[in-house]
Amino acid sequence: MRLKKIEVLSKDEINTIHNSTMSLLETVGIQIEDPKTRKLLQKKGAETDEKSSFVKFSESFIKEQLKLVPNSFKLHGPDGSFNFEVNTKTTQFATIGTPVKIYDPSKKTKVRKTVLADTIQQIRVVDSLKHINCSHVDVWPNDVQFTSIHAQCIYQWSKNTRKPYGLGCYGKVASQDMMNMVSIIVGDDEELIKKPRLVGFVNPTSPLQLPQIMTNGLQVFAKYKQPTIIAPEALAGSTAPVTLAGLLVQTNAEIIGGIILAQIYDPKSPVFFGTVSCATDMRSGNTALGALETGLITTGIAQLARFYNIPSRGVGGVTDSKCLDIQNGIERLQTLLLAAQAGINYITCAGTYESTLTEALELLVIDDELVGIIKRAFDGITVNDETLALDVIKKIATSTEKGVSFLGEMHTLKHMKKELYIPKLLDRKRRSRWRKEGSRDLIAIAKEKIDDIIKSYVPPEISPDIDRKLQEYIKKVEKRTLEEYKTAEGISTAAAPVAEIDFEI
Repeated sequence: MRLKKIEVLSKDEINTIHNSTMSLLETVGIQIEDPKTRKLLQKKGAETDEKSSFVKFSESFIKEQLKLVPNSFKLHGPDGSFNFEVNTKTTQFATIGTPVKIYDPSKKTKVRKTVLADTIQQIRVVDSLKHINCSHVDVWPNDVQFTSIHAQCIYQWSKNTRKPYGLGCYGKVASQDMMNMVSIIVGDDEELIKKPRLVGFVNPTSPLQLPQIMTNGLQVFAKYKQPTIIAPEALAGSTAPVTLAGLLVQTNAEIIGGIILAQIYDPKSPVFFGTVSCATDMRSGNTALGALETGLITTGIAQLARFYNIPSRGVGGVTDSKCLDIQNGIERLQTLLLAAQAGINYITCAGTYESTLTEALELLVIDDELVGIIKRAFDGITVNDETLALDVIKKIATSTEKGVSFLGEMHTLKHMKKELYIPKLLDRKRRSRWRKEGSRDLIAIAKEKIDDIIKSYVPPEISPDIDRKLQEYIKKVEKRTLEEYKTAEGISTAAAPVAEIDFEI
């Protein structure tokens, strides 16, 4: 029997949260900064208030849009050789974070600023892992011009992995750049739309706001049918009610607001029903991402996503620890296990710590091990004539030969790999052998694994013509100014004309 999903809400409580959300969206609505989007919603039947920028939605309107959302979709790698399905029944694992620092034990502080070489290594490590199927811009390179990070990362993704990739929906300019570059990589727009390669990320601002920079990007991702995570990062007690039920109502409204926009921009756009929400630490006012409440919130979101029949996304393996200590281990396993037991369909944040602000490649391979353990746990215990093994028990128990055990039985050989999880990193040796082999701790073992991956890694090849086109596109991106970006996104009154920014390939 497989392990059952955990739940924190009864059916009646889910209905209560749903009804409260509908009431909130009908009476208050969502504040949407972009005036063009507000006009579009008004034409579709929503009620808009231009003075406050709030848009209200009737329950019938909401249900009509939610029905359009696909309950499954596939993600593909750049060359199409690797893919996996996201649906409402299974669980996939990925990265995601915003690290601007990386673990470096040679430094006094044990961390340093991230650079592009770290980004490349992280992409390559994810590509080599068994259980983590997608990487995102998790390592922000500090040595790359800020306005061209997205282009540089797409370029390195194409050259260093066979798995899909994720980026934030940081406006229409950067988002269109991503689509143009990936279209170069895969052949054309039609291939990109047919076989999505990218995961977008939209963070509503709590409480109840959808900022223009995000909706600009969402519009592009929806047009190209690239799955987009709609995930508020509400903090219980500061940007959301301290009561978790209140937080769930508020974030449910924020998620639904984002999903409505995706469907209005382009019907049947794939989305994730997501969350990064957690508690506020009431002693410091800081984010408590590794707290138990993160798992409770994530579990509630998983149940609500199933209620709406939309694939869910939640965090796992997250911690507030600033070092690779026991707190780090406790919190990352706690949040990972709860998200998996809740039935979240896409669990992210592998390899990060310090509230996802710092990356450790060592944690990345450790998280892959943890995912393998969790997957085995979910398989539970299979009971049938073969696994009951009565004949084998009788044979060994009644044998008169000395030294006979189950180790030498064909039954053991047949079932041991499936029945018993065999870890690749965890050490189970006796102390004497452990000392002879260097007395290494888990971080040292993980570092050796990373070194092996980097040393032996063979990147996929891209044609010289595609490589040339991508590098030319990056040069075009690097010429743009920050003010031009702001103007194009509608967040600046500077004189730089929008027409100067060329979105075409």
